[in-house]
Amino acid sequence: MMATTHAAVGLTLVVPLMWVAPELAGAAAVGALVGGVFPDVDLFVGVHRKSLHFPVYYTVAAVLVGSVALVSPSPVAVGVAFFFLSAGLHSITDWFGAGDELRPWDRTSDRAVYVHPAKRWLRPRYLVRYDGAPEDLGLTLLFAIPPLLVFDGGIRLAVVAGVAIALFYTGFRKRMPDWFGI
Repeated sequence: MMATTHAAVGLTLVVPLMWVAPELAGAAAVGALVGGVFPDVDLFVGVHRKSLHFPVYYTVAAVLVGSVALVSPSPVAVGVAFFFLSAGLHSITDWFGAGDELRPWDRTSDRAVYVHPAKRWLRPRYLVRYDGAPEDLGLTLLFAIPPLLVFDGGIRLAVVAGVAIALFYTGFRKRMPDWFGI
């Protein structure tokens, strides 16, 4: 799935906080945005969907830091909890997409996401055929709606920018490997 989809999903998780603890929602939103995108940094450093994708470890960290944030809420604790929650969800949901190859519509890879404690790769499920597929764009648009309705300022601007990037990426995704000679 696209990083924009993961970011929108993470931000949607923050939406209820706007009614429960609006003073913490900004920090949570920033944490969720960064956490939703962070695992994909391994596209540039290390092995994609292994070096920074930690479905188990991020989830455990989200529970631990989230527990601290519930007992002693602070912007830092809530932001870090939502970072780990969003990064964990990103890592888990990549399993439901395509493999880690450059042309995932060819389905040449059996590696969706690496599970470090099990020391093995999970096979792709192809519920989202590939990053940038029309259904991926649909998920970005669907999950962008709640944050667009409740946030303003920089967070709303980030959502609008993410939707614009998703529209562009979806429009040109299948041509990109040829453009870059890969």
